[in-house]
Amino acid sequence: MDKRLASFGMGADAPTTDPRPYALGYSTRELQRLALQGALIRDFTEDMLRRAGIQPGMRVLDIGCGVGDVSLLAGKMVGPRGMVLGVDRSAEAIDLAERRATEAGQCHWTRFAAEDLDTFAPDETFDAVIGRLVLMYLPDPSATLRRLAGHVRPGGIVAFQEMAMPLARSVPDGPLFSRCVGWITDTIERAGFEIDMGGRLPVTFAAAGLPAPQMISAGLAGSGPASPLYNYIAETLRSLLPMAERLGIATADEIEVDTLAERLCREAVEQRSCVMTPPFVGAWANVPAW
Repeated sequence: MDKRLASFGMGADAPTTDPRPYALGYSTRELQRLALQGALIRDFTEDMLRRAGIQPGMRVLDIGCGVGDVSLLAGKMVGPRGMVLGVDRSAEAIDLAERRATEAGQCHWTRFAAEDLDTFAPDETFDAVIGRLVLMYLPDPSATLRRLAGHVRPGGIVAFQEMAMPLARSVPDGPLFSRCVGWITDTIERAGFEIDMGGRLPVTFAAAGLPAPQMISAGLAGSGPASPLYNYIAETLRSLLPMAERLGIATADEIEVDTLAERLCREAVEQRSCVMTPPFVGAWANVPAW
C-alpha cells in the first residue's frame, strides 16, 4: 500500500459492517453506468463544489467515490498542491478509479482506497469531506457525517449531492416511463435505502451537528431521439434487475432490459415528452469548532 495512504490508517481488507447488499451491484456494466452517470451530471457537481468553496491546495476526502468521478473532478479543482483521497468499499471500483487517475495524470495527488465507510477512521485532518449519491445507501448517514466531519478542520467544508427520486417525471406522462420509475424507486426503497436523500439533507446535517446547509438543485431533462436519458434509465434498471427479481418487484421478462432504451425513446418521441430525472440536490456547510 502507498505510504501516503498508510498514514490514513487504512487496510485493503477492511470489514463491511452494513449487511445490506448494494442494490445496483458491482458488475462491469454497473461500473460503466456509473461513468455514464458521472458524465451526465459532472457540471452539476462541479457547480456545487465551487459554491461550497473547494479551492486549489485543499485536502479533500471523497466518500463512496465509486469509479472516481467526483474524486477526479475535485482533484482538478485542488490541483497538484492539494490532495484528494477517494474511499469506496468496492475494490473493483477502486481499481478502475486508480487507472483513471493515472490516465488523467492526477495519480500523484488523487488517490483511492477500498474501505468500509462504517469503520473508516482516517488519521488525517482534511479541508473538506464530500460525496455524491452515497448518503442514501448508508444505514445511519447522520452518524457517518458527524464522525467524518470530526476529521475536517474547523471552518472546513462538508458538501454532499443526493437525489430526490420521487420527483422524477415525464410530461406528458408515459406509461413505460412511469413503470420504470416505479421499478427503480420500489427496488431501492425495499432494499432498505433512502429514495429522497436529497430532500432529507437539511435534517441529516442537523442530526450530525452541522449548521443548516446552503443548497442548490439541478436536474437532467431530455426530449427527442438523441437524448442519453433513455439509455441511462435502462442501464440503471439493468443493474437493479437482480435485486428487483429477488424482492419480487419485477422480472426480466417484464422489464425486457435489452430493448428498454429503444422503447423509452419511442414512447417519448411519439408523445413529444419532456423526460426529467430526479433532481440532484447539493448541500454544503462549514464545520463548527466542536
